Amino acid sequence: MSAPAVAGGTFPNARAFSTPRAASARVAAMASSDSGDGGTVRGRRFDVHPPVFWPSLILILLFIALTLLVGAPMEKIFSSIQEGIAIRFGWFFVLAVNFYLLFTLYLAFSRFGTLRLGGPDAVPDFGRTSWFAMLFSAGMGIGILFWSVAEPLSHYVHAPTAAAETEAAARAAMRLTFLHWGLHAWGVYALVGLALAFFAFNRRQPISIRSVFYPLLGNRAYRWPGHLIDVVAVAATLFGLATSLGFGVRQMSSGFHFLFGWQDSLTLQLVLIALITAAATLSVASGIDHGVKRLSELNIYTAAVLMIFLAAAGPTLFILDGFVQNTGSYLQHFFELSFWTETYAGDGWQHRWTIFYWSWWISWSPFVGMFIARISRGRTVREFVLSVLIVPALLTFFWISVFGGAGLYLELHEGADIARGISNHVATSLYALFEHFPFTLAAQALAVLLVMSFFVTSADSGSLVVDAFTSGGKLDTPIFQRVLWALLAGAVAAVLLVGGGIGALQTAAVSTGLPFAAVLIGMGWSLRRGLIEEREREALREREEERRSYEDLVRDLVAGGGREEDTS
Repeated sequence: MSAPAVAGGTFPNARAFSTPRAASARVAAMASSDSGDGGTVRGRRFDVHPPVFWPSLILILLFIALTLLVGAPMEKIFSSIQEGIAIRFGWFFVLAVNFYLLFTLYLAFSRFGTLRLGGPDAVPDFGRTSWFAMLFSAGMGIGILFWSVAEPLSHYVHAPTAAAETEAAARAAMRLTFLHWGLHAWGVYALVGLALAFFAFNRRQPISIRSVFYPLLGNRAYRWPGHLIDVVAVAATLFGLATSLGFGVRQMSSGFHFLFGWQDSLTLQLVLIALITAAATLSVASGIDHGVKRLSELNIYTAAVLMIFLAAAGPTLFILDGFVQNTGSYLQHFFELSFWTETYAGDGWQHRWTIFYWSWWISWSPFVGMFIARISRGRTVREFVLSVLIVPALLTFFWISVFGGAGLYLELHEGADIARGISNHVATSLYALFEHFPFTLAAQALAVLLVMSFFVTSADSGSLVVDAFTSGGKLDTPIFQRVLWALLAGAVAAVLLVGGGIGALQTAAVSTGLPFAAVLIGMGWSLRRGLIEEREREALREREEERRSYEDLVRDLVAGGGREEDTS
């Protein structure tokens, strides 16, 4: 998942998803009411919703300024923040992600499962094969490129549930990696995507997180409680995006070291962020239906070529056998791993890994959720949930089995020492793996290009999501606004690297994921209320149709009887 996964893709035909007229009128009415919250401000360069735009912008600028002013001590501050949140709220993250997954499964198999996104007569915008492909594209990105080799090998060396560097450690490593990239991650995305899709397509609400809370908050969803929800969503999305971009630039820097011998330094990383962010802003300026869409499609093809190459050149049977066994092992230990909180070991492993992942997926969920919502009109709730949970998870498992499995094979059977070599620099893992296979330089160069391309598409699409939240749900705002958010995402990634490297990136995800985790619990409650109301409306429509059919039948019978009397 783009770190979490995302969308190596962009939003197809995004302008078709802009705010409906009725919803726009409602937003305007709320904004212009006596609440004094302010309406949408339009100008030559801006078309924003001030109560969300300005607090979000000020919050991000304050963070950048504070990190630069404090300097080196920020690394310790970030470390303390992450450790404090993970220790005190780790149990909450574990319960929350399990709730999201179980809740979405409940919706799929309940009486709501037959409800259709867009109404009873809605037709899917995409065929099932294309839809599945786009769901998988939502799970491809910088993150899975960064961690698909590094994470299994890291767990192999420092396994929390088995002796290090043994066959048992290898099995545990794949099981734990599947946990972090599997059903729980997609449960988060399924909840957000379903909520956004339902309220956008069935209720004609603006495409924003606040709209999901209309059944709970009523008109207050368009006043300060709704503003606060959207500001939290903006912060979570932007810091989640910055985390992914930070990982991506570290991997690019390592790639240039392997290819050209350049020193992998902070200076090089900052230069790369500046250059790639500039490329992302050009992509933004070119429009969503031009460069970025083609680049997104190219990402998927390139990733497929890289995966097929490694599966063919590597230990093919080991990879295929491993995919089957790893999936079975993950399912066998599913509930134990899902609710594991490291209560008795207490060595901090879960805080560094599992809690980080859960918070990362949560902070990234508005981005992925909007992408999935956009492409899912016409699907039933059951079809949506089961497809979003199962299809991308299985494909992600296969990707990890190819890349992580190849690395573990080299460790177990070829005497390679990749894991120890990357222990202090995980960004080198993918390139170190390719050194053990033919066409090394070509594969490494392709990997660098793929990371760069994912960086551009993630920054572009991420800026679109943030811009939608800060403009009242519109996706056709002035280009300058999306450029602004793309630049800020790059700036946040840069200052996080300056302020503490990977630790700072993880802290950003954990810190913003915590409040948004609570928002998602409320989202589930509100979504259920909305589905109950929708079910009642459909039942009322069905009864009305039955009544009309009965009246038509009686009318026809009466008319027929009258004609018979006239004939006689």
